[in-house]
Amino acid sequence: MQRRAFLQSTAAAAAATVLPSMAAAGAKPATHGPAPDFKLKYAPHLGMFEASAGKDPIAQIRYMAQAGFKAYEDNELMQRPVALQERIGETLAGNGMTMGVFVIDAGDNWKVSYTTGKKEFREAFVKTCRDAVATAKRVNAKWMTIVPGFFEARLPVDIQTGHVIDAIRAGAEVMEPHGLTMVMEPLSDRPELFLRTSAQAYAIARAVNSPACKILYDIYHLQRNEGNLIHHIDLAWDEIAYFQIGDVPGRKEPGTGEVNYRNIFAYIHERMHKEGRDFVFGMEHGNASPGVEGERRLIEAYRRSDDF
Repeated sequence: MQRRAFLQSTAAAAAATVLPSMAAAGAKPATHGPAPDFKLKYAPHLGMFEASAGKDPIAQIRYMAQAGFKAYEDNELMQRPVALQERIGETLAGNGMTMGVFVIDAGDNWKVSYTTGKKEFREAFVKTCRDAVATAKRVNAKWMTIVPGFFEARLPVDIQTGHVIDAIRAGAEVMEPHGLTMVMEPLSDRPELFLRTSAQAYAIARAVNSPACKILYDIYHLQRNEGNLIHHIDLAWDEIAYFQIGDVPGRKEPGTGEVNYRNIFAYIHERMHKEGRDFVFGMEHGNASPGVEGERRLIEAYRRSDDF
């Protein structure tokens, strides 16, 4: 084993044992803990380290930073009180962490919506985009997740695509002046969802033709929907702005399923550094094992996948 790899593995093991014991003793987490930073910006969410850090959201974020995570994501951020949003923003800044995605949901994400071309859906989406700008400023966010909704069986697919482009373009007009980016997420949860592949999202992003509209490449969903991951990442690369993680099957941390995350991370890391790009990798998955021990194993799983 190379000296650098040995030092990283021993530091990670120390962090995995020290961090839970500090939380259990009620010790205040330090701004910078003993664990080395990961190479990539993996972004945990609230609840992922609750057994180790407690229920307080701020304590959980500090714990993430101490464990070596350099980012954080929060799908429900827009539903949280403004005061908590502000505290989250301050905590991230104080720990040198990047804010990942939060979800823009006008209340119709899981209904037939933007595909129909109905004016009321588009207007509700644009209004929520305006609200999202204020939320983004509180936490210094740059990316927001969007989904077009369900397939509308009564309309030709190309007409639906046009409606989706119109709605997202209207949202992009709100976001672009603020340097914010909506990231479209192809999903695999239900077969009637409209947006399902990276190629489909790529075509929409090209048609919207705005830096405020890009792709969220969720490796869990797209392993299920299209597979051949590195090939498809390569094809859609220019329009990808964000990644999310979850192994298949089970939607747990890397190493619990069939996806070779170490190879995927190595590929993305090499290419993004050649081209001067940067990504956040949202940890949108559950923990394979419960409690403090499960959280320690999750950190170890990311250390293994990050060792390239």
